[in-house]
Amino acid sequence: MRTMFNLVLFDLDGTLVDTAPEIADTINDVLEACGHEHICSHTIRNWIGHGARETMLRAWKHTTHASDEEIRGSAHLAHLMELFSESHHRHCGTRSQLFPGVVECLKGLQKRCVATAMVTNKEERFVRQVLAVHRLTDYFDTVVAGDSFGFKKPDPATVQHCLQVHGVEARHTVLVGDSSVDAATARNAGIAFWAVPYGYNGGQPIADEKPDRILATLAELPAAIGDCAPWARGTVHCRETTGGKT
Repeated sequence: MRTMFNLVLFDLDGTLVDTAPEIADTINDVLEACGHEHICSHTIRNWIGHGARETMLRAWKHTTHASDEEIRGSAHLAHLMELFSESHHRHCGTRSQLFPGVVECLKGLQKRCVATAMVTNKEERFVRQVLAVHRLTDYFDTVVAGDSFGFKKPDPATVQHCLQVHGVEARHTVLVGDSSVDAATARNAGIAFWAVPYGYNGGQPIADEKPDRILATLAELPAAIGDCAPWARGTVHCRETTGGKT
């Protein structure tokens, strides 16, 4: 018997939107401002998933060969993050692209009255910027970003917040993502984990994380989960399919 899911949680970078090019542009702006050479975008792509601070830290370690302790314990990291924020505000949404099937997927979930939420380690102002540029804002009932609370993925509190907001049980919730961080988040929270094969995940196959299901594209998702269970129709907000027009 197929499990019914009433709430679908989505990762952003590498799952819904390919943001790697503009993140690489931002990182290289910071490195150039500090007198260092650029890093190839493919290398930076494999660092995405833990939030901007961790991506910037990895880039700085790669460039300067400084130790993790030296960077984390220095005031220079704060300066790097100031430069990152300034640059990413300019680049965010400029070179990112939706992955195939994203809009079809979100429209399909709306038609089935399935609630959707965003759970990402990206900073909220940049999340909002990317969603707005790609006309995805109206598809998401809830956004939990990397700086929304005092916790972020893989902390299960990111998922538990969404469960509480939507009044949905863990067994009726699935997290869709592209990385080991997403897999760990789902397992820590006791929910299903479905994966897309085209994301970042440090350059490693997502199959290594043993997801409950791998979707070739997100267009497969609505039919795969079916309609929401009857008990949830009174608690999950069923929106009209007018949002997120493309």
